[in-house]
Amino acid sequence: MTPSRQRPILPLIGAHMSVAGGLPRAVERAVVHRCDALQIFTKNASQWRGRLLPPEEIREFRARVKAARLGAVLSHASYLINLATADAALLRQSMEAMGDEIDRAEALGLMGVVLHPGCYTAGSATEGLRIVADALQELLHARRRGRTLVLLEHTAGQGTALGASFEQLATIIRLMKGHRRVGVCLDTCHLLASGYDFRSPGGYESTCTAFGALVGFERLKAFHRSGAGSIATRTSARDSSGSSPSGDW
Repeated sequence: MTPSRQRPILPLIGAHMSVAGGLPRAVERAVVHRCDALQIFTKNASQWRGRLLPPEEIREFRARVKAARLGAVLSHASYLINLATADAALLRQSMEAMGDEIDRAEALGLMGVVLHPGCYTAGSATEGLRIVADALQELLHARRRGRTLVLLEHTAGQGTALGASFEQLATIIRLMKGHRRVGVCLDTCHLLASGYDFRSPGGYESTCTAFGALVGFERLKAFHRSGAGSIATRTSARDSSGSSPSGDW
């Protein structure tokens, strides 16, 4: 008898969709584009405060996600949030905003919130990583009955931005004592910009080996496919339009 072959697990392919006209419209757009997965902003990514989500809009969004049979839905946190800052006022404002992001995602039934770890505004990278870990630990502890994940996005590492190395992502997770609700989102553009050149077979193998050893593939929950061309410097760059050929996810 020949052993039965297991069917390969295929990735869920999707895109970041606009929520113009209301959150349910993003699901409509995902269906039109035949997405298996979806990423959205649950509020304006360039503002601290977002509009209140009416209960009927939340119900409609969840119903449409279920009807569309989307395998995973994520949100991306506001770009203003900086959980690595040593500035007490900015850190508190960032924590309040991130708490709101998690609460919105929880209400909408999302798998997780993608977050840039932040920039250390004073001190060192080591201190910044500790601040991020402590902030996330506090936020998740206050929501310990929740299910929504926080996905640390690997970054290009420009300036004092944290998260450009697998070691830094692993450090945050370790400082959080391996919290079960922390995962990772990789980005092809950011990988190249921070020096992980996975375009050759050897580079791909070494990148995967390093990630598996330092972070672990059980933490990898999302992958942004962004256009990066031949970029291999520590700058956050996509294509000239600021987007990727296949969206952000």
